[in-house]
This record gives sequence, structure tokens and C-alpha cells, in this order.
Amino acid sequence: MTTTLDTDTLTTSDGVRLRVWEHGPADAATTLLLVHGWTLTTHTWDRVIDAVLSGSSVRIVRFDLRGHGESAAAPAGSATIERCADDVAELIAQRVPTGPIVLAGHSMGGMTIMALAERYPELFAARVAGAALVATSSGDLVAPTLGLPAPIASVANRVEFGVRGALANARGKRLSGNSRALRPGMRWLLFGTGPESRDVADTADWVAACNPSNMAGFRTSLAAHDRAHALTALRSIPVVVLAGLKDRLCPLPHARRIADALPDAELLLYSGAGHMLPLERTGEVADRITELVHAAEPVRH
Repeated sequence: MTTTLDTDTLTTSDGVRLRVWEHGPADAATTLLLVHGWTLTTHTWDRVIDAVLSGSSVRIVRFDLRGHGESAAAPAGSATIERCADDVAELIAQRVPTGPIVLAGHSMGGMTIMALAERYPELFAARVAGAALVATSSGDLVAPTLGLPAPIASVANRVEFGVRGALANARGKRLSGNSRALRPGMRWLLFGTGPESRDVADTADWVAACNPSNMAGFRTSLAAHDRAHALTALRSIPVVVLAGLKDRLCPLPHARRIADALPDAELLLYSGAGHMLPLERTGEVADRITELVHAAEPVRH
């Protein structure tokens, strides 16, 4: 279990209460800010945090995205990647006003970092000292193939579009009250070879707790995500791009496009791993993030 320094809430400029966690020494020179993915929660990072804290003296700040986990639902029209980037900027302004920052984003969390770079390039120029982009994409998410043959993928996308419409009109606070029923689908969609049953169960719990109308709103925002141009703001900092070779949602070509846009970035590929790298390859993800943290630490004389 991750040791927590502080847990409280941050109220955004549009009135959404976000659950925030802080770990590690409050006076650390460098802060690591973690952003989780679509339909998940910040607990995706739990084991990574434990590993990072065992190898570095860093302050870690993380939060549940609006409409996810323990944060409040996103008001109508605000379940977007752009608004999540604004939330991160507000979190930094209020909780990390000084010092170097290392950013790590998984899936939509990585896309949020790209939107942050697009909307706040001055923040990257002045404060951001490294970034880990984990199982993510810079665009082309309108109709993912999910590794299926084209005709089947086309049918799956039509079905998904219909489900998205139903979710958009849902009035419940949770997607489902029975996460067990989601486990086979989560196992197939999100994981690679031989995942731990506990990881699949936890992931199903997180997805079940997602606000359904917000889930639909974010899916629409994912389809509109096209931010290869925003990667320019990351060219002057150390970046690692991590991808699982069995990732159905953000397969290898997505990682390669990001790496191509960032010639100095390190592209790391994990055989047998799927989309849930923070769970499937915890040690490797933590090691790469720890390296970024060490590189960002100010030189002491």
C-alpha cells in the first residue's frame, strides 16, 4: 500500500472537486505529477509510486481526473482532454508553484500532457524537466482497429458509437454496479499475455466506477485528439515513450509517431504487454520515471 503524505481536494475554476494525493517529502527539489487514463483512476499508479519512492527522494502529486474515481463528475461539455489539461495547469499553480516538474501520463493522461503543452507552452519552457508518455497516442483514435480484421473492426466501431450515445444520456453515477461482468472484456481489451487476475479485477472496478456520461464525453474528445504538433514543446526536455507490443488501444504505430516527432526521445517497447503498462510492467515504468526524476534534480554545490 502506498504511503500517503496528504489527501484532500482541489476545486477547479469551473467548480469541480478533484481528489488529490501527495506522497514523499514535501520539501523535495523535484515534483513528479502523474496523470491516469480514460475510465481508470489514479490508483493505476499505486505500485509505480511505491517503486519510485524507494529509489528517489521526490514529491509526487497525483489526482483523479474529473468524472473518474473519487473526483466529481464533469459538468456538461467539460469532459474533454482540453479541460483536463486546464485542471493540471490549475493543480500545478496551486500545489506546485515552484521547482522542476516531471510529468508522467498513461493513455489519456499522456494525451492530457500533450494538450497541456499545446495550451501552456510557457509552462514547459520554464518548469517541465521531463516527461514519460506511457501507452498513449498523438491522434488517429476515431476508429481504432483493436487488432481485429477490418470488417470486424468496422462492426465493432459502429456498435461502440451506439453505446457511446446511450452512455451520453445515462443518468447514473457509475457505469456498472457489477464489475465482475466487465472482467473478460477488460482482460481482452487492455492486457497482454498472462495478466495477474487481481490487476484485471481492479481495472474492472475502476472502469465500473466511471461516470457513464463523462465516459462518453471523453470518448468523443479522444476521437478529436490530434496533437502531434504539440509535441514540439517537449523537444527540449528528456522524454521516454513506453509501449506494449500487444496494446490494442494505442498500438505500436502510435508510439512510433510520437517518437518520430521527438527525435531525442527514448522509445521502449515491451513484448507481451498490453495497454496497462503501469500494472503489467511496474518495475520498468518506475525505473524509467525514476531516471527522469534524477535527471531533473537541481545540481547541488
